[in-house]
Amino acid sequence: MSKIFAVANQKGGVGKTTTCVNLAASLVANKRRVLLVDLDPQGNATMGSGVNKGDLQLSVYDVLADSLPARKAIVPTESGYDLLPANGDLSAAEVELLDMEGRESRLRRALREEHDNYDYIVVDCPPSLNMLTVNALCAASGVLIPMQCEYYALEGLSALIDTITQIQRAANPELRIEGILRTMYDPRNSLTSDVSDQLSEYFGERLYRTCIPRNVRLAEAPSYGKPALEYDRHSKGAIAYLALAGEMTRRHGAGRGSSQSTPVAQAV
Repeated sequence: MSKIFAVANQKGGVGKTTTCVNLAASLVANKRRVLLVDLDPQGNATMGSGVNKGDLQLSVYDVLADSLPARKAIVPTESGYDLLPANGDLSAAEVELLDMEGRESRLRRALREEHDNYDYIVVDCPPSLNMLTVNALCAASGVLIPMQCEYYALEGLSALIDTITQIQRAANPELRIEGILRTMYDPRNSLTSDVSDQLSEYFGERLYRTCIPRNVRLAEAPSYGKPALEYDRHSKGAIAYLALAGEMTRRHGAGRGSSQSTPVAQAV
């Protein structure tokens, strides 16, 4: 069965979508079958994958709101991974889900039929702890948290962990913190080093060794609808995400997958 990771952080601008798109492409480069689920109404992961959100006939909105089988809305990308795309229609789902039966588990039910088709399912969450994010956390076996090494990021991390704990207790007891990913990393900054040390102390092995550096190519690639691996495979950003994909697959290949990830209660 596939491993489902929700890439979540309610703080915006920490590199969630960049991580989703580039990790998906890098896992494909590691010979893994990957589905990327865009659960953000902005549709940035969709556009960054080379799919025009304005031309979509079906999207993840139809899957959540109308119980359409996910397979009917999934589209292939030139980068080799499949995509369950999103556009502005998804904004309506945030409201509509509130009145639906089983509202927090609709994504989990939709992805159930896709478990055997992929090695990894990566879900790009919106930058808020709303019903869409709750759906992602209920569907996932692990949460990948990208964050910058700065003071306010630590405060936001605490709120996210509280939410994960609540979801774990109420709806998804298998949910774990898969890993903490340091993004926009600048080792020359003393605050970066201080925060990084704190993360290492609290999360131990759940802190990925790979750090994603600030990189112009990572910022440019989405405007071309490509992951950095295709835009400039020799850039530091592309190399870092390849390293992250390798680190993830080694963890799981060694039997340290989501079932043995650090429980939320032990991570704080």
